Amino acid sequence: MNDDLKALIRTIPDFPKPGIQFRDITTLLLNAEGFATSIARMAAATLGPVDLVAGIEARGFIFAAALAVPLKAGVLLIRKDGKLPGVTIAEDYALEYGTDRIAMHEDACAPGKRVLLVDDLIATGGTARAAVRLLRKAGAVVEQAQFLVDLPDLGGADALRAEALSVDSLVAFPGH
Repeated sequence: MNDDLKALIRTIPDFPKPGIQFRDITTLLLNAEGFATSIARMAAATLGPVDLVAGIEARGFIFAAALAVPLKAGVLLIRKDGKLPGVTIAEDYALEYGTDRIAMHEDACAPGKRVLLVDDLIATGGTARAAVRLLRKAGAVVEQAQFLVDLPDLGGADALRAEALSVDSLVAFPGH
């Protein structure tokens, strides 16, 4: 399923370091029909109505904005800490070596709002799990996350499922 979309995603070997098979979605984004089909299929997979589509910086913004239109929802930006101009709330998450921090505007999500989390790719799930914690800290109801690409061998989608989320992706690639 979705082999038509998978064929539009370029693999670049040994980027950003040897042994990594980088899944480059820019080739899908350049294809108007492929991008539109991706958004239509993600919209069709959305569970129930949502108030906001939260996109994780930076490629997640593309999918969140496009998906919000057919879902008649607003767009909530989850950014690297220090990038938003207003008062923010933030969440730390672990990296391979060290930690990072994501943030959102404190007033971006009223308690009880139904939020769909979206990003281009799920790998280990560290950033997505931090985004879920951040949204829930704000009082959001987060029950589903969607991704264009899943790298299931890295376990991120399973980690989100362990946090009571329905997780959908359009395509999956083995390895990392």
